[in-house]
Amino acid sequence: MTFSDRLKVLIAGRTVSDFARSVGLGESLIRKYLAGSEPSLSRAHQIARSCQCSLAWLASGEGLPFDAAPEVALDALQSALRIIAREPGRSDVNIPDTETLKHIIALYQYLRHHRLRDGTVDELLGQSFMRLLQQGEAPNREQS
Repeated sequence: MTFSDRLKVLIAGRTVSDFARSVGLGESLIRKYLAGSEPSLSRAHQIARSCQCSLAWLASGEGLPFDAAPEVALDALQSALRIIAREPGRSDVNIPDTETLKHIIALYQYLRHHRLRDGTVDELLGQSFMRLLQQGEAPNREQS
């Protein structure tokens, strides 16, 4: 996933003009990044801070886009799900694979930070984000 791809994830559902205004940069500069140019560290930091996303993810693709903690312990999350699944009356709990858990966490963080003006969750924007997240990960699967 390139910087341009990650930027598209952040823009999801908005116009480039709206996004540029929200991060305090010019539309032409954002379009330049979308075309493949890489930003300076200070510009990447400005975008990440404005979008409340992980600078490490934006700059390199490592980690999760909207990681509230420095790292999500996926093994602990899977253990928590297994514990819940063993509770009486909870036989319907499905324990997702690691990639699905990463998508759930990234989508949750994205939806948490990108609400509608009235504060409700924007599921349509979430669906757009998920499609972009899946598209961005497709090349990684082919490379492995």
